Amino acid sequence: MIKLWSVLPLCVIACLVVGSPVAAAPAPTPAVTPADLHFRQDKLHSRHDTLRHGTARQAGLLPDRVAELPGIAASYLQPTPDHPGRPTYAGATVLAAHHGIVVSRFAVGDAVRYGADATGIVELPPEQRVPARTGTRWDLASISKLFTTIVVLQQVEAGRVALDAPVAGYVPEFAAGGKETVTVRHLLTHTSGLPAFRAFYSLYPTAEQRLAAALTTPVTAGTTPGAQYVYSDIGLIALGVLIERVTGKNLADAVRDGVTGPLRMRDTGYNPAPELREQTAATEYQPYVGRGVVWGQVHDENAWSLGGVVGHAGIFSTADDLAILCQTLLNGGSYRGRRILSTAMVRQALVNYNADLLPQYPESARGLGFELAKHWYMDGMTSPVTFGHTGFTGTSIVIDPLDHSFLILLSNRVHPDRAWGSNNVARRALARTFAAAHRIHLPPGAEPWRTERRDSAVMTLTAPLRRAAGAQARASFLIWYDTEPRLDVAAVESSPDGVTWAPLPSTLRSGRSVVAGDGTFTGFGGRHWWVATAGVPAGTTQLRFTYRTDAASQGRGVLIDRVRVIEPGAILVDGTTALAADGWTPSPK
Repeated sequence: MIKLWSVLPLCVIACLVVGSPVAAAPAPTPAVTPADLHFRQDKLHSRHDTLRHGTARQAGLLPDRVAELPGIAASYLQPTPDHPGRPTYAGATVLAAHHGIVVSRFAVGDAVRYGADATGIVELPPEQRVPARTGTRWDLASISKLFTTIVVLQQVEAGRVALDAPVAGYVPEFAAGGKETVTVRHLLTHTSGLPAFRAFYSLYPTAEQRLAAALTTPVTAGTTPGAQYVYSDIGLIALGVLIERVTGKNLADAVRDGVTGPLRMRDTGYNPAPELREQTAATEYQPYVGRGVVWGQVHDENAWSLGGVVGHAGIFSTADDLAILCQTLLNGGSYRGRRILSTAMVRQALVNYNADLLPQYPESARGLGFELAKHWYMDGMTSPVTFGHTGFTGTSIVIDPLDHSFLILLSNRVHPDRAWGSNNVARRALARTFAAAHRIHLPPGAEPWRTERRDSAVMTLTAPLRRAAGAQARASFLIWYDTEPRLDVAAVESSPDGVTWAPLPSTLRSGRSVVAGDGTFTGFGGRHWWVATAGVPAGTTQLRFTYRTDAASQGRGVLIDRVRVIEPGAILVDGTTALAADGWTPSPK
């Protein structure tokens, strides 16, 4: 929960001209921060903090929306309009939870669907395939970075590591290549200046040489630590080594002792034992490194060539185990009485340390290791403090601490070939639907209109005035909005003739917050209602609410209610006025 009176909307921004591209000025820093979060402080055996199975209704969610999730996931087992030509993935496991109640948990498709022969990739006959199950172990790929992150933060809390200390103080050889001043924080926020990737597996013949090359990789020419954002595997490889140097343990043991052991995540770890192969999902056909179809080993070539235990990739896990980790973070760092991080450290990890870089690097929002507010896969679950991570193999977790919800998608989208495409469309579709399952609390007696969940759309809700407005006409309405900042924009507009339209400058009020704007709304509105008022130009005959969306991601949309236009002695629009809706529908109770 958050203190609603303290929340300002992300932006009420520059004028939107009808027919212009959907764009907006940069949004101000949102007022919702990790300091506003209310974690469910873990208490042993507390039903609010320990995962349990239940129904959507028991969790206070809309059952019809939750019931859509399996069908959405299954639809991507074949080519779709938003992912034509190939299936998005061969199989997947999905788990969704709200307030500790697991409301959806299922698997679709196959963990192993393809093999290879002398001609290349072949689709296996049905009897040779291995179906995906809720207990399938999936290669997490870069979600492994979160385990590395948590162990690093544990060392910070123990006083063994300082976030702003040079990494070279713990790993001396890291200083090579102009990295003397690169800090632990720079690596966790991907602002060190290191390149994204180097193919160590093909450049060096031994694991020792590959690791040495990773640690001595120079920063990119012209970079300055902290001044740019490049998502880098190499930085997390270095953090894995840092953990080993500081703890005196192998990384796998440090992760086991610090995370998976205390949380009893028994099906999570590096390098699954050979007897567990049938329980794991296959990934890619990699003949270029002599591996065939990878099954039971880490997919990432660098991680494989370094022995499978490395800071940026390598962990396998199940949806059930990851659910424990997600709930632990929603609890502020503990689960069933076992604490892996302090609540203060969880808050610290969710601060956007790259806020100053956002104008130049729009995808740079990062806490310590965690991704923040990424609409491209979090979609309607996004808020300024929503956090998570993705993995190259097709995995993702989205954790919304405002709603105390999380969504896990584990898939093998690289099976059998990464060139078959991303699974971002499935990530967004599932997140959008699960977000829509969360009820929007309505004011007493409200009967709002709500935008449909449509991409690349212009949706309008038009109110005709009973007569042309005079010089003292005033409009008022209730608005609830949550959109993709700058790219999905709502506006209230006026027109004298139904042909020419202009935004209507408005003032928004909610609790102690008062915000004056020019009639356009975009970004995070605080997930609460605002009372809007505006002067209406003389001669206005129609009022219109417009919502324009781009081709992909969205927030939760826009709701409008209680539209009124009055002037001395006359009511020009009220609750009896018939509104013309295109792309707006009455919101469910």
